[in-house]
Amino acid sequence: MKKIISMLSASVLLLTACGSGGGTSAASKDAAAKPAGGSDKTAQPAAQTPAPAAAPAASAEKKKLSLWYIETGKKKELIEAAVQKFMQSHADADVEVVQIPNDPYKTKLSVAMGGGTPPDVFHSWGGGWLKQFVSAGQVLDLTGKISADNYLPAALSASTFNSKIYGAPLGMGVVPFFYNKEIFAKYNLQPPQTYDDLLAIVDKLKKENIIPIAMANKTKWPAAFFLMYFAERLSGPEIFNEAFERTGRNFSDEGYVKAGEMIQDLVKRGAFNPGFNGLTYDTGQSRQLIYTGKAAMEMQTSSYINNVRNEAPEFESKVGIFPFPAINGGKGKITNVVGGVSPVFSVSAKSKYPDLAVELVKALTSVELAQKLADEASAISAVKGVNYKDPFAVQLNDMLSKAQFLQTYYDQTLPPELAELHKDTTQELFGLTMTPAEAAKQMEAKAKEVLKK
Repeated sequence: MKKIISMLSASVLLLTACGSGGGTSAASKDAAAKPAGGSDKTAQPAAQTPAPAAAPAASAEKKKLSLWYIETGKKKELIEAAVQKFMQSHADADVEVVQIPNDPYKTKLSVAMGGGTPPDVFHSWGGGWLKQFVSAGQVLDLTGKISADNYLPAALSASTFNSKIYGAPLGMGVVPFFYNKEIFAKYNLQPPQTYDDLLAIVDKLKKENIIPIAMANKTKWPAAFFLMYFAERLSGPEIFNEAFERTGRNFSDEGYVKAGEMIQDLVKRGAFNPGFNGLTYDTGQSRQLIYTGKAAMEMQTSSYINNVRNEAPEFESKVGIFPFPAINGGKGKITNVVGGVSPVFSVSAKSKYPDLAVELVKALTSVELAQKLADEASAISAVKGVNYKDPFAVQLNDMLSKAQFLQTYYDQTLPPELAELHKDTTQELFGLTMTPAEAAKQMEAKAKEVLKK
């Protein structure tokens, strides 16, 4: 199944209706882990909280499970608390929780899968990246094992292939601009409605010796958001689907070339901090520029608020949000968003205890945990039945609910080989080491190789 969740349509609008321990080894470990074999009236979904298991005999051996995930800060804390609660209600379970930083996670999981030593339960973003493991027979089919009615259809579709469910989604995200409200107020700046407005802000901040937009792009995915937004705002929401589905325009379309030109114009205009292609997002190098007042804006996923609360809670009151602006003459709307589904929890086909692993997935995607994440980490839920109270969560949910279109992350939707080229060429565009025409040409050539026509 190629088409993931590019068209938001009625399914994501359900957000409006739905939204407003035990063993000792569950302590989070480092990346070097040992893998194992709406309103108050909103109707709640059918409960899928697993029934407590009977306590085993004193001499019985524990059933060991491993969980790999990438969340940090408050999200990490809440997920680990959910695991502890799961072990308290499943006395036969011993869960090893392994938190791995986002950037190396894909490589580590791919190596574990290829080596036949995957974790029992693992994080993904759904889409093409999960599908590669599904196609290789490495992921357990969860159809009938979890209740599909408990999740937003748009979110669940990211892990549904050939009408079978291979992952349970916990969260959804959008990519807005985050900005320092104090800096904007000091220089009488307002959140931009058009791209020309944004350029005027960039020029004003440059004159005041403030970095307009912070970015850390060593791992290539942060800058890719700009390409996605430029392509959609210029050429309309269907450009990616047409190129991906091979049904019309392709990756060498003039819309993609123009998107690359606009990226390079921003770079030449001095919109970003020096050396951005060598800085690492996970370690907070770009965020430190925001916290210290050296930079005014950063475009990132909605988990940005979780980072702020974990790293610089005193800065939270200064944070504002605005969507990527519309481009005059373009076909995309300011309400259309780039976003995705994360985390999606799946079970390895090699799990020694698949039934228990499925119960853990249910616990990790429960309404209880989703509500806590919304309240304490501003998370947008993929689980039905969450009421939004946190101001940032309300704003982000409103942004997603009003969207007529959700462009899923290219690198999570495309097959891995093409996804990597997308990130490589985008990084080179930002580095001014490749022309927009060449980047588009390379993408289309690779697409012809790896995408079915």
